[in-house]
Amino acid sequence: MYKEKKVLAFDFGASGGRAIIGTYNGESIYLKEIHRFSNDPVTVTGTMHWDVLRLFYEIKQSLVKAKFEGGVDSIGVDTWGVDFGLFDETGRLLENPVHYRDSRTAGMLEKSFKKINRDEFYAITGNQFMEINTAFQLLSLAEKRPQLLERAETMLLMPDLFNYLLSGEKVTEYSIASTTQLLDAKAGAWSDKVIMALGLPKKIFTTIVPSGTKIGTLTDEICSELGIDKMDVIAVAGHDTQSALAAVPTCEKDFIFLSCGTWSLLGTELDAPLINEKSSACNITNEAGYGQKASFLKNIIGLWLIQESRRQWMREGKKYSFGMLEEMAHSVKSLKCLIDPDAPEFVAAGNIPERIREFCKRTNQLIPQTEGEIVRCINESLALKYRYALEQLIECTGKNYKTIHMVGGGTQSKLLCQLTANACQLKVKAGPIEATVLGNIVLQLIASGDVKDLTKGRNIICNSQELASFSPKEAVVWDDAYQKFKELIVC
Repeated sequence: MYKEKKVLAFDFGASGGRAIIGTYNGESIYLKEIHRFSNDPVTVTGTMHWDVLRLFYEIKQSLVKAKFEGGVDSIGVDTWGVDFGLFDETGRLLENPVHYRDSRTAGMLEKSFKKINRDEFYAITGNQFMEINTAFQLLSLAEKRPQLLERAETMLLMPDLFNYLLSGEKVTEYSIASTTQLLDAKAGAWSDKVIMALGLPKKIFTTIVPSGTKIGTLTDEICSELGIDKMDVIAVAGHDTQSALAAVPTCEKDFIFLSCGTWSLLGTELDAPLINEKSSACNITNEAGYGQKASFLKNIIGLWLIQESRRQWMREGKKYSFGMLEEMAHSVKSLKCLIDPDAPEFVAAGNIPERIREFCKRTNQLIPQTEGEIVRCINESLALKYRYALEQLIECTGKNYKTIHMVGGGTQSKLLCQLTANACQLKVKAGPIEATVLGNIVLQLIASGDVKDLTKGRNIICNSQELASFSPKEAVVWDDAYQKFKELIVC
């Protein structure tokens, strides 16, 4: 009889974090959330930071709560991509990590192309060019704060930073490294050529380890402080997208996944990176997944638009839940106005509803007034942007796909799931909601030898979760809307 195995997954998003125990009984995985906390950026003297020390405090609180649940055998951490902390030669953090939405990277993308040719840059890294990427954050430091880089001995991306604080081991996990625009995608190693061209210090980059590597154990100091036992620290797929991809419940070799949260990431899983003129023209990224797979995908702004709109309405004294906003959107007419979700004006925090009205006014559309009209506009525009990205993926891979596997928090919105099926004219299978956590847990179980491989892990997830299915409707209506939408896309 199989002895139950318990592991602890830490999942950090742009607005909050959770600690969830996964219990595996040999057939299914059961989840129990033991701690939830907010992740609130703090702006100090004009710079937006992550409050990393507060987040590590929450990790410790979670470890104590796990003890009272009977303890766990291992822990794994996944986070958002691109952001990092710098450490000096004594292993001390030089400053709180800076938020990717901070303005310090403005103009760095174009500056980088003066140092290394754009085509060559993409040919090496295979990454979608986004000004938030690690490469451009570091370039900003090299140009504006070189003294900070001179003091730095080590750069650790966010999941690796937490792994170091937990275990004392400084390594870089493969999937999170691939979000930096500093990795040679084909070689699977840091690109000396890109690093040198951007004038960055090579010494700060640590050894890259495969996803699912046991890197150490919890430090004696933490065990003594919290009164807990030793446990393994596993470098799971540190980028939350790749942990979510590990949990896609499918046996298909060729499939489309849509990880939908603050960001939307739409892509497919390949045996090797796909880097050519087409993928460069479409600005598609190649990320590293578990088992040396390549995740060929597009980054699309996601539920951030609704999250930030809700924050604006709360500032106005309107306390809406996400469920209430979806109900409002259901009650208004469809496809009356659209935006390009990835237009530059929607990236920064602030009054998103007003920016949507300005976009619609500028493009001679009906101007949405009510909260329901704003939310409907966002959801329909996201669904159409998914179709736009899907067509680019098909053009690059030459493959046809039957189903979109939609995972993550966005699957709680039945409206968005149905709109995605309508816009893309493909069946949408929605779930699991907790894909990132489940992927994190499965990779820990593979690392410990309790689960044979990823195929087995995905089968276990299928047995553990209920999925919903959405069939496409109104093909002609959505085809017409898509033609209008393409005219709005900001290149």
